[in-house]
Amino acid sequence: MSTYKVIELIGSSYTSWGDAAKEALETAAKTLEDLRIAEVTQFDLKLEDNGKVLYRTRMKVSFKVHTFEKYSETLGPKPYAQAEEG
Repeated sequence: MSTYKVIELIGSSYTSWGDAAKEALETAAKTLEDLRIAEVTQFDLKLEDNGKVLYRTRMKVSFKVHTFEKYSETLGPKPYAQAEEG
């Protein structure tokens, strides 16, 4: 069995809604592991004062939640779990 967390992301681009979604996912992938599903929930755009159009894509993204054991080797021993001497 696996557990997944769902978060909401908003990406932006001056090119397209697709590029906005790609930007959001690439940014999230820098800090999250095992991104799984992206569900686009909304498209909108912002008309800027200089006449440019900023495309924005809002989406729900799921990623796998890992157990502590996966990271225990890099984090070292758990001092709270060690038996007390005495």
